This record gives sequence, C-alpha cells and structure tokens, in this order.
Amino acid sequence: MKDKVFNKPIEKQFEFDAEIAAVFDDMLQRSVPFYKEAMALTAHFAVNHLTEGGRLYDLGCSTATLLLNIERALTLEVELIGLDNAPSMLEQARRKIDAFGSKVEVIEADIMEFSYKRAEVVISNYTLQFIRPPVRETLVQCISDTLEEKGRFIFSEKVVSEDNALNKELIDCYYDFKKEQGYSAYEIMQKREALENVLIPYTEAENIEMARRCGFSHCEVIFRWANFATFIAIK
Repeated sequence: MKDKVFNKPIEKQFEFDAEIAAVFDDMLQRSVPFYKEAMALTAHFAVNHLTEGGRLYDLGCSTATLLLNIERALTLEVELIGLDNAPSMLEQARRKIDAFGSKVEVIEADIMEFSYKRAEVVISNYTLQFIRPPVRETLVQCISDTLEEKGRFIFSEKVVSEDNALNKELIDCYYDFKKEQGYSAYEIMQKREALENVLIPYTEAENIEMARRCGFSHCEVIFRWANFATFIAIK
C-alpha cells in the first residue's frame, strides 16, 4: 500500500500505529535513501557472524522484512528474534511469517525492559533515534552485555552534522530525495512536524563514542548517504 499518511493535517506526534504499519514498507523504501542497499549490507554482515545454534535479535523489527531476508540467506539453524512494541507492526510481521512458513519469532516487548539471552548479533535499524537520549546509552550498554565476545551490533541511524551550515545542506538534500520519490512539500513538512522531539539523532561521532563507552572495541560506519548511516560495532 502506498504511503499517503501525511497528505492530510496531522493531529498527533508520530507513532507506529495501524495507519503507519499498513504503509510502512513503502514508507521505508521512499523515505530512507538506499534503504535496500543498507539492509543488504546489514544482512550480509549478520549472516557472516552467525554460527550453528546462534541467536540474533532485531530491535524494533517492524514488519520483519529484514529477519526474513536473513533467514533466506542462512544455511544454519539459528534463532532469529524480532522485538517491537507496536502491535500493528507485529500483526503485519506475523502475516509475512505465516505466508513464508518462516521460523522467525516476533515478540511484543519494550526493548529497554526485555530479558535478553546471549546473542551473536544484535540489529537495530533506525530505532536508537527514537530512544530518549537520557536512557539511550543504557540500551546500548544492555546490547553490549548481551553480545558474545566478538559479537556484532549492526545499527542504522539518521545522523546530524556537527557543522550547522552543512547540516542544513544535508537536510535539504534529503528533502530533495523525498520529492523525487513522489512526496509533496506538504507531506514532507507534515512528517517533519510529527517527528519533532520524537526522533532525536546523534552525530556520527556521538554514535561511535557511545558504542565505545559501552564496551565495544571498535565501531565504524560501513555505509553513509548524506544524513543516513549504517554502523558496525564489535564487542
């Protein structure tokens, strides 16, 4: 279904409700530059670091598309678990899982409170940016504690520039991208207002420094387009 959520006046802040869930896959493809390529990289490096009987968590798994793609790429028996606190997203995810006869498990949960088991890989795509800054590092520390030695935390985030002028250019570049995907200036403005104070991005350096403070030995960007970046942090 095509995303037309913001072609009407907004009445509330952005939330992952049934209206968003119904168009979420289209929204991702048209709102996140090179989303398909970034997710392909994420799947590649996740598969590389999973072993027989291993475990992977996807935090904020939404409709489980990435988990299903990882499962298709695997030749091993691995536990793939998606966590999300939005029932509407998980409803869409379970429909896909059933349709594909998948073994992927999705759980309605608060990722800040969930009781994690040891894992080889943790994924988080455009999820940290929705965690309030005072507790964001707490979650990253929890992820670090969950991972096996040399485990991978692969995460994608919207980022801001430390240079104000450049940051404005990056935002303008992104809005031009959205217009090329068929979004009107009105839709772009409406979504921006809905996300105000809900999505709070860090700089690239802040994300890397946070990972290092939480016990990751290395963290770097493996893909970036303007103000969107994919990171790998190694335990």
